[in-house]
Amino acid sequence: MASRGPRGKIRPPRRGLVTDQVDFDEVWAVLAQSLGEIHHKNASALSFEALYRNAYKLVLKKYGDRLYNQVGQLVTEHLQYVAVRDVKPLVPSAVVTGTVGSAIEKRNGGSKFLEQLKAVWEDHQLCMSMITDVLMYMNRVYCTDHKLPTTYATGMGLFREHILRNSQYKIGTALNKVILDQIQMEREGDIISHGPIKSCVHMLESLYETEEENDNEKVYLTSFENEFIDTSTEFYRAEAQKLLQECDAATYLRRVDKRLREERDRCADTISSLTAPRIQAVVEKELITNTIKEVMSMDSGIRSMLDHEKIVDLSLLYRLISRVDKHKNVLKDMACDRLIELGRNINSSLKTPPAPPPPQPQDISNPSTSGAAAVKEEKAASSATLMAIKWVNDVLALKDKYDRIWEQAWEKDKGIETAITRAFTKFINDLQEGPEYISLFIDHNLQRGIKGRTESEVDDVLDKAVILFKYLTDKDLFERHYKNHLSKRLLHNKSLSHDAEKQMISKLKVEVGVAFTSKLEGMFKDMHLSEEMTSEFRRKQQEGEALKIDLSVNVLTSTFWPAKAVGIDSKPCSYPPIVEEAREAFTAYYLQRHSGRKLIWKPNMGTADIKVAFKGRKHEINVSTFAMVILLAFNNVAPGESLSFTDLKSITMIPDEDLIRNLQSLAVAKSTRLLTKKPMSKDVKPTDVFSINESFSNPKIRFRIGVVALNRVENDKEKKETSDSVAKDRDQQIEAAVVRIMKQRKTLSHQQLVIEVIEQLKHRFAPDMGSIKRRIDSLIDREYLDRVEGSRETYQYLA
Repeated sequence: MASRGPRGKIRPPRRGLVTDQVDFDEVWAVLAQSLGEIHHKNASALSFEALYRNAYKLVLKKYGDRLYNQVGQLVTEHLQYVAVRDVKPLVPSAVVTGTVGSAIEKRNGGSKFLEQLKAVWEDHQLCMSMITDVLMYMNRVYCTDHKLPTTYATGMGLFREHILRNSQYKIGTALNKVILDQIQMEREGDIISHGPIKSCVHMLESLYETEEENDNEKVYLTSFENEFIDTSTEFYRAEAQKLLQECDAATYLRRVDKRLREERDRCADTISSLTAPRIQAVVEKELITNTIKEVMSMDSGIRSMLDHEKIVDLSLLYRLISRVDKHKNVLKDMACDRLIELGRNINSSLKTPPAPPPPQPQDISNPSTSGAAAVKEEKAASSATLMAIKWVNDVLALKDKYDRIWEQAWEKDKGIETAITRAFTKFINDLQEGPEYISLFIDHNLQRGIKGRTESEVDDVLDKAVILFKYLTDKDLFERHYKNHLSKRLLHNKSLSHDAEKQMISKLKVEVGVAFTSKLEGMFKDMHLSEEMTSEFRRKQQEGEALKIDLSVNVLTSTFWPAKAVGIDSKPCSYPPIVEEAREAFTAYYLQRHSGRKLIWKPNMGTADIKVAFKGRKHEINVSTFAMVILLAFNNVAPGESLSFTDLKSITMIPDEDLIRNLQSLAVAKSTRLLTKKPMSKDVKPTDVFSINESFSNPKIRFRIGVVALNRVENDKEKKETSDSVAKDRDQQIEAAVVRIMKQRKTLSHQQLVIEVIEQLKHRFAPDMGSIKRRIDSLIDREYLDRVEGSRETYQYLA
């Protein structure tokens, strides 16, 4: 309720006033006349001190009740007169007749009505403030003693009942309708006057339903706000359907944002700030909650926004959804659905050609069998490898794109980040070859991709690889591929930077722990020890009878290196005497240094630098160990003579598969044709004859003839071998986890045991329930565990 006017100072009565006789009717006539003058704005000639003393005498002589009632009656009559004289003529005809007025009538007639009601209200406030000053003593004494509302409060209540609630003239109804019509016009784009509306709303906020004047009983809340909310709900419900039909998604979002700002400003400038939460909720419900999914599903919706990286629109979408759902579920779901779809498109776009068949030993009795298959295999594998690297780059490009959107549009929302992580995890693990492809990507970069890059750029590339690694479920499968690729980089000296290699291993260690990287670090240790050992061997040789060749040996610990590098199938060959002498010397040196150990020589994994002269021009050529053995075989052949395929096989003892592949590179490839082949063809056949190519020339002094395949995508046979090997390792890890858990817990239910096993192994792979059950049964058969008697679902550990 509006605050009272300023209170005057109460003066003490003159001496002898108490004994004076007071005629109520006579004094009231004077007061009534004066109060009437106040109502008619003729108060300038009045003596407020005299009026105050008259009221004081009446209260003092116990006429307080009559004075209180008479004042109320006088104010009532005045308000009834004002309603007829000042307000009724301006009540819009549409309210009286129930018809719908024109826009001009609503605007002009409504404004005049509001201005007049504003003036009546302000006059009433001023008059009641002046009357309150006159009746100050009555308010202080009589009203307080009898617990009655003050004159000012009574006047406000009478205004509510005889002006706003005037049943004959429907002034309150007209007020609501006019304000709502004005707001409706403004929402539709018209310009209105906010001042009169604000004043009338302030009037409604100043009036209360009861004398207690509780905040929740303001006339604004009880008589206007609910109607305002109801009409706003209808408006915005229709607005939503209209916008859905007329707008694309981005325009819809901007219109919603504009409406929210308009309602916020309207509550601040035109109607009450008390209504701000409720009207905001209406707009949010009708324009966001009920429609946002439909908007996002439009052709121009979230798919288009994500695909074209519309940061501004996505940011607005995020802010609007955040208003109605703190978890942003619909945004997370639809954004991640699109992400998964794009990821699966990347997966399906691989169109990987059929994996090349595994290299088989050539049937030398069949002339049609040749090295062409090996060349074809390498080309297919190389093509598949390029596509694998392209897959990783495409996934990283998608990751970068979503990271930009997440940072710039979605305010680095943690919940959305988690959802994006789940989406990447899903489609990356949908691709069975994912772990291999990520390892190939790292291999490609560490071999040649980081050349010329700064340290920070290299670190960025490695970080991206680790991010993809984190998405993998089968980290043990990645480990197997990474070990294979790393072994080839180290053994063939293909790594651009050992620092980058160690940096990569450190990053993996941070993610999955030292157990994961211990063998990788062991491989580096072997290479370091091999360098020291080779240096010491050379020193010892220089002290005695020096070898005719410079020998460098990598001694590998079989438990660190993958089977492909140090497998039991050693592929021996017959070394030329000069090489055999060096091999035996190193074997003797090593066994003397490490007694009890066994060396298995792997010529298929080695290389050699040989010096040759063609047309008087000397060359230094790096070839495989097998190619070196083949070339040295021609040292014992007279100029112009040749060796057949069979001769070479007999002399070198190189397995058919490797012999064909090396002859292919030495006698068929044009740029490295050190040998000539008769008949000349792209195939190497058992009937072919080979001789030194006396006309060979190459502008380079140093060059390489490569045969050993670079890291590439596995063929079907290799995939099966890897899969079988990984499955075997997983069985062992599951058993080890079961035994560790049961050894500690002694007794455990099947369900709890399975949960703990999955928890222990989740950082390496996701064990399936069937595998865990089979390994538990195997442990029971081998008497590591037993079922508890009377409870087959509970196990006990057997010491």
